[in-house]
Amino acid sequence: MSPHRNDPFSDQPNPDLGRYHLSDNDDSFTGQPPVDNHHYANFIPSQSHSHSGESEYELSTPTGRYEAPITFGDQEDEEGIPLKEAPFDSHLGGFRPEAGGLASDPSKPDFDPVANFGFPVPNFSGSSQENTFSSASNTNLYRSQTTTEAWGKRQRIDPKRAKTIKVKLQHGNFVNEYPVPTAVKTANLAGGYKGESTEFSHMRYSAVTCDPDDFTREAGWTLRTENYGRRTELLVAITYYNEDKILVARTLHGVMLNLRDMCKAKWSEFRHMANKGGEETATEAWKMISVVLVFDGIEPADKATLDVLATIGLYQDGIMKRQVDGKETQAHVFEYTTLLSVSPKPELIQPHANDPANLVPVQMTLVLKQKNAKKINSHRWLFNAVAAHLEPEVCILIDAGTKPGTRSLYYLWEAFHHNPHMGGACGEIHAMLSRGKKLINPLVAAQNFEYKMSNILDKPLESSFGYVSVLPGAFSAYRYRAILGRPLQQYFHGDHSLSERLGKKGIQGMGIFKKNMFLAEDRILCFELVAKAKSRWVLGYVKPAKGETDVPEQAAELIGQRRRWLNGSFAAGIYSLAHFSRMYSSSHGIVRMFFLHVQAFYTTAGLIMSWFALGNWFTTFSAIIDIIAENWRDPFLAAGISNYTLTPPPSPPNSSEGAQALVAWKIKECWSGTVFDNTEHLKDNSVPSKHDYLGVANWILKIIYLCLVALQVILALGNRPKGEKAAYLVSFIIFGIFAAYLLSMTLILTIKAFCPLTAQIEAASGGDVLLVFMGSTYGPIFAGIAGTFGIYIISSFLYMDPWHILHSMIPFLLVAVSFTNILNVYAFCNLHDVSWGTKGSDKAEALPSISSKKVSKESGEQIVEDIHRNQHDLDAQFQQTVIRAVQPFKVSEEPEVPTEDDQNKTFRTRFISVWLIMNFILAIAMLRLSSTNRTKYFQALLWSNFGFAFVKFCGFIYYMFGASFFRLARLCARARR
Repeated sequence: MSPHRNDPFSDQPNPDLGRYHLSDNDDSFTGQPPVDNHHYANFIPSQSHSHSGESEYELSTPTGRYEAPITFGDQEDEEGIPLKEAPFDSHLGGFRPEAGGLASDPSKPDFDPVANFGFPVPNFSGSSQENTFSSASNTNLYRSQTTTEAWGKRQRIDPKRAKTIKVKLQHGNFVNEYPVPTAVKTANLAGGYKGESTEFSHMRYSAVTCDPDDFTREAGWTLRTENYGRRTELLVAITYYNEDKILVARTLHGVMLNLRDMCKAKWSEFRHMANKGGEETATEAWKMISVVLVFDGIEPADKATLDVLATIGLYQDGIMKRQVDGKETQAHVFEYTTLLSVSPKPELIQPHANDPANLVPVQMTLVLKQKNAKKINSHRWLFNAVAAHLEPEVCILIDAGTKPGTRSLYYLWEAFHHNPHMGGACGEIHAMLSRGKKLINPLVAAQNFEYKMSNILDKPLESSFGYVSVLPGAFSAYRYRAILGRPLQQYFHGDHSLSERLGKKGIQGMGIFKKNMFLAEDRILCFELVAKAKSRWVLGYVKPAKGETDVPEQAAELIGQRRRWLNGSFAAGIYSLAHFSRMYSSSHGIVRMFFLHVQAFYTTAGLIMSWFALGNWFTTFSAIIDIIAENWRDPFLAAGISNYTLTPPPSPPNSSEGAQALVAWKIKECWSGTVFDNTEHLKDNSVPSKHDYLGVANWILKIIYLCLVALQVILALGNRPKGEKAAYLVSFIIFGIFAAYLLSMTLILTIKAFCPLTAQIEAASGGDVLLVFMGSTYGPIFAGIAGTFGIYIISSFLYMDPWHILHSMIPFLLVAVSFTNILNVYAFCNLHDVSWGTKGSDKAEALPSISSKKVSKESGEQIVEDIHRNQHDLDAQFQQTVIRAVQPFKVSEEPEVPTEDDQNKTFRTRFISVWLIMNFILAIAMLRLSSTNRTKYFQALLWSNFGFAFVKFCGFIYYMFGASFFRLARLCARARR
């Protein structure tokens, strides 16, 4: 075996690169005949991953931060990372590169536990009709085996085929170690890493019967990592609800690849930090990292996902206990250290013998909550239970389904490592585009543009202020000691399981507005962190840390998602402004406090603009189409000429008045000559007046617009989005047509406005030329273009990521009006709905209970009898588990059961009434104003838009260049000392 095969950490060329790899279309080796061995292949392909080949790994510390190459599809997609394979060598547990093909000895059984560590791998290529797993019947069989009922049956162990073990309770707590399947143990030991005595051979299980706040050392609870005496620098937490196994594999495997880079790459400061101090104090880098998966309930969990975790050794069927001595188990905690992973394809990833590109051991903990208690409760298990034992320096939070990009976890950790005042940080979340295929959907393209511009303008601006208003829970990080105390206390007020204990301060004692605030609970944590008393923690944005996530592809899904986002962020924004005075109790310097005040003023202005966005959209639409119709019908009115018998003035003009008259005449000529021109009738009443077709059409469009907005109110108050998919889809299409019409009218208005520019410049003299461009005619136009297009384009190019401008900007402009008229209306109309989703039935009857017996009255020792599968049965069941884990998976939508919600409707009705009335008053007032006054209001809107965009741009410039300049200045000052 070549020592440098696929080794990103080696300077030597790879002689085997490209010889053996998987085809994109099937699972057979390219250049080799397909393997047809019915149910199982006689080998398990040991695979190593490289994101994009050897070039993405550096041998020395990089001079600048690494950024993944920008592609049309935004890096990798859900199809997984390209793999390469080679023929298997049974002696090395790896591949035999010099072999010319796959040897198949018919005398050997299909399953060779020595050659492949004992892992079965079915052939799912589907190239042969004889393949059992390619048939529809076996697909249905797979689905039946991953149901809750099938999973429940697997929890029961036949006592006749098992052995009974007496387990001593620790302070009344059931904690026991279970042997892992032989294949898992053999594969992990083959990695060559040294762990504790049972670290790779046994999985530790704890039946936690207490609240997460009571999961303490004093109560007898411990975790493996602290028992081993290891210091935890980084804790990676993955929160899970009901995502399928492919989404979980995408997240977990991405984490495994990131941790491999952190621990093994020569450029990694994390690795150097772990090795610092020589043999006496040095430690292996992987021992300073822990990964925690928190599952929000047994009932909603996808049981195929548990098969994936069982495949890597972190979970086993049949060992969980529903009760211990009559006390109900609150969470099932599994602990294991593994080098195995399952890729999103899905495929099993194992270590190679002596291959430096292998994954590193990862200390994993699975917290499987017995009941669904929502995400904030999952974070309470994370921070108050697990993190309280491990005491990590940095916690990275990832939602299941989010795929961390190359080295993203390293860059997040690095931000904390180099800034002692960094309390929280986030990376760039971008939409999954499947190599551009999803951009065909305008909803996906619009969201992609929205995500990109938020990462380019909003996040850098807030990072420059030191207060990022929201660190997305899907991909963010916190310094653990920074959030201890009041930040976490306030955050956990939104935990439903604490409602009785907290009383009026709990979620049930809150008003509806405060309940909405906890729909965006991450915003509350961010504010409390920055405002923490006697502290000076800041929040930052880490540009090279990227996370990829799915976005809704249907209107109904998008509406449901944004309801929680919009209501939560609006309420949290009001909360942060109302409690801004708490910033004065922090230890921020005077400069930081000044910019925090600037940010508060900016946030206030943004909330006001958001409040009136519904009316401003209609006002803008109405004003522009009316201006076009009026000017085409009466060009003299457009030029401000009241005398319809006026003749053209002399050119060149002989006075300033003549110059202005010439400009007015040029404006009149620019608008003249269309089929809508009614000048002849205005000059001579005897000439029949042309019918105002465009004016009538515009009036009809405005009526349709208002009726469509009213329809959104009716739909939002009476129906769920998934119950009215067709109505919402039609609404998006009609508003898209309105947006296209508005854009075309805006383009015409801009062209016509520049038509008399030459005459205006000739009429101006000296410094008056500048006033021509910044005056009442062109100034708002330049502001609108710069604020809408210019800053977007310039900042995207400076950010070195302009591709979304090409493929996503136009869809965004067409969908943007729907974001306000549909999403905002639905969100505010459902302000009373503070749910996170349908709660599961929380049933765990399939799990056994255990009761203890006292050994002696003197010692007080308690023991329980536990049933263990024998190793042969465990390995046999594990084969079926692996098959289910790597079975190809297709998402199938299930019809949802409608839910009732009739709480706080009075508050909702009053809130919506005030909001709609104020916006309709604005719209009606604008319609009754004269054309001149409406134009002035529209100009003010354009200037306001420019102001917001310019502030964001200034923050972006400071983020890109200012911080580096001041850092260089400080270094120069130190050098002079």
